[in-house]
Amino acid sequence: MERLLGWGVGVRVLVRRAAVPVGAECVWGDLARVASLRGVCEGVGTVVHVASRIGGSREECRAVNVEGTRALLAEARRAGVARVVQLGTAAVYGDGVHRGVVEGELVERPGSVTSESRLAGERLVLAAGGTVLRPYLVYGRGDRWVVPSLVQLLARLPCWVDGGRARVSLTSVDALAGALAELAVRREVAGGVLHAGHPEPVSVRELVGTVARELGLPLPVGEVDLRGALELLGGAGRSDPVLVRGVRLLAVDHWYDSRRLWAGLEASPGPRFADAFADCAPWYRSVAAG
Repeated sequence: MERLLGWGVGVRVLVRRAAVPVGAECVWGDLARVASLRGVCEGVGTVVHVASRIGGSREECRAVNVEGTRALLAEARRAGVARVVQLGTAAVYGDGVHRGVVEGELVERPGSVTSESRLAGERLVLAAGGTVLRPYLVYGRGDRWVVPSLVQLLARLPCWVDGGRARVSLTSVDALAGALAELAVRREVAGGVLHAGHPEPVSVRELVGTVARELGLPLPVGEVDLRGALELLGGAGRSDPVLVRGVRLLAVDHWYDSRRLWAGLEASPGPRFADAFADCAPWYRSVAAG
């Protein structure tokens, strides 16, 4: 948003309660309340859809991620909006070994009600000719999920899983914002799915080592396989499902080819993870201290 304002682009923000940067127009609305969306797209050239419901019941997720998206698209169509760009997620591919996957190669197999509803919302956008960006793990200022969940997992599982050899796709929030901002103003934007990660996947060993170093945490000691890791957490059937999901991410490759996205943009994917994380580590430390 700040990038668009810096370029002199008029920005209207649909909010429920979040603060809005100076210079942006603020309108109240709630994706779970369809009537509140009436007229929000009037005079708008591009809709950048980045809101989603994470967690909750199947009905709660569908109300926002599916029906809310459907209503927003209807408003965009009614107002003659030229393009829609949505922030999706590579989590819709589900579990499995994913190495260098290109767009269209995998059949989506969401493994949670959140991912299931987000995929349904993405398909609505794609059917309307929109563009969907699918990052995997996003880190940086404002992250309340990726690094905090990793820190929590390391406290419960202080050893390497399969040596930390698995590789994952990461992208910084700054790089992702740059891609979304450019797609919002480009005259020609091809619809479809675009993976949105750094071109170079990051090994779990580098991910954990960098986070531990920058946040002053002890490195894991010793090594277990996936089955052993789940047993240390209490067994797959008895552990916190969030922790089980996290340890599976640390044991299996999940990286996606993002060359199509960056080849079509002037925006940059930014520096490698270790360098980019050093810039945002003070934010994570301040949140932990708070």
